[in-house]
Amino acid sequence: MEHELKPKLTPVILWIMIIGSGLVVANNYYNQPLLSLISKDFHVNESEVSNIAMLTQVGYAFGLLFIIPLGDLLKRKKLIVIDFFFIILSLLGMYFSPSVEWLFPLSFLIGFTSVIPQIFIPMASELSEPKKKAETVGMVMSGLLIGILLSRVLSGFIGEYLGWRAVYLIAAFVMFILWILISIFLPEIQPNYKGSYKGLMNSIIDLVKTEKELRLASFRGAAGFASFSAFWTTLVFHLEEAPFFASSDVAGSFGLIGAVGALSAAFVGRINKYLSTSKIIFYSIIIMLISWGFFFKFGFTYWGLIVGVILIDLGLQSMHVSNQTIIFNLNAKASNRVNTVYMTSYFIGGSLGTYFAANAWTKYQWNGVVFVGIFFVVLSLLSHLIFSKK
Repeated sequence: MEHELKPKLTPVILWIMIIGSGLVVANNYYNQPLLSLISKDFHVNESEVSNIAMLTQVGYAFGLLFIIPLGDLLKRKKLIVIDFFFIILSLLGMYFSPSVEWLFPLSFLIGFTSVIPQIFIPMASELSEPKKKAETVGMVMSGLLIGILLSRVLSGFIGEYLGWRAVYLIAAFVMFILWILISIFLPEIQPNYKGSYKGLMNSIIDLVKTEKELRLASFRGAAGFASFSAFWTTLVFHLEEAPFFASSDVAGSFGLIGAVGALSAAFVGRINKYLSTSKIIFYSIIIMLISWGFFFKFGFTYWGLIVGVILIDLGLQSMHVSNQTIIFNLNAKASNRVNTVYMTSYFIGGSLGTYFAANAWTKYQWNGVVFVGIFFVVLSLLSHLIFSKK
C-alpha cells in the first residue's frame, strides 16, 4: 500500500529537480570568481578573502550534517519550502553587507541552507524505477554539476560589469521564482524514519560504523573534491598574474569549459554495462591525476589550463556519480542519512582543499597549489587501491 501511494517521477518533477539542483547549488560557487573583486572593494588580502569560499563549504558540510537527515524524519516538500526562506535571506544579506566581516557568517549561512540538491538526489532515486535509478541520479547530478560550473561563468561576467553585489541580488530573485515553482509542482513524500531527531543522528553514526563501502566512498570523494576545490578557488588569482593578467569574467568563463567534463556524469550509468563501478572510479582518479600533470607542466598557458579543466571535471564527476550509485544501493530506507555521511565528508574535503590551496598560493604561488592538488588525488587513489573490493 505504501508503495502504491508513492508519487511517480514525472518529467516535470524530474526537470524541476535537475534545474533546481543547478540553481540552488550555484549559490555556493558564485563567490569564487568574485574573490578578487571583493578583496579590492574591501581592501583585504587574497588569503583573508578566500575564507569566504572556505566558510561557504564548511557551512554546506554543516547543512548536510544537520538538515539533510531531516529528509528521513519530516515531510520533504515542507522542509524544502522552509529552507528556501533562509536561502533568500542569506543572499540578500550578501548584497547589503557593509563590510567584509559580514560576508563570513553570511557565506556560512548560504552554504548551510543551499543543501536542497542533496534532498533532490535521493528523492529522485527513491521515486524512479529500479532500472533507471543510476540514469536518474546521473541526470540530477548533471544539473547540479552544470549549476556549479555555470555559476562561475555568470558570476564572473555579472561581477565584472555590474559589480559583485549584483550577483547576489539576481540570485535571490532566481531563488524566489524557484521557491514558487517547487511549492506548486513538487510532490510530498512521507518520511521513512519514525523516531526522534536525536535517534536519527545516532543512526547516522551507526551507518558510519557498519557500512564499510560508505566510509570508503566518503573518504575517496572528500579527497577528490579537496583537489578539485584547490584548483577552482585559486584559479582567479592565478589568472590575474603574468602571463595572463585576466579579469574575473575570464576566470568565470572556465566554468563553460568545465561543463564539458560535467556532462559526462549523465553517461556514467550507461558505462556501468561495460565496466565495473570500481574500475570506473579507478580510471576517474587517474584522469584527475593527469589533469594536475597538465596544470603543472602547461599551467601558464591557456590551452594547458583548458585541457586540465576538462580532465579534472570529467574525473571528479565520474567518480562522484559512481560513489553515489554505490551508497544509494546500501540502504534504501536511509537514503538521506547515507547521503548525509557522504556529502558532509565531501564538503569537509572541499573546505580543506580550499584552505590549504589558499595558503599554498600565498607562500608558493601556482606550484604550491599544484602540490596540494596532487597530494589529495594521490590520497584518493591510495584509499581506492587499498580498501576497495577487488
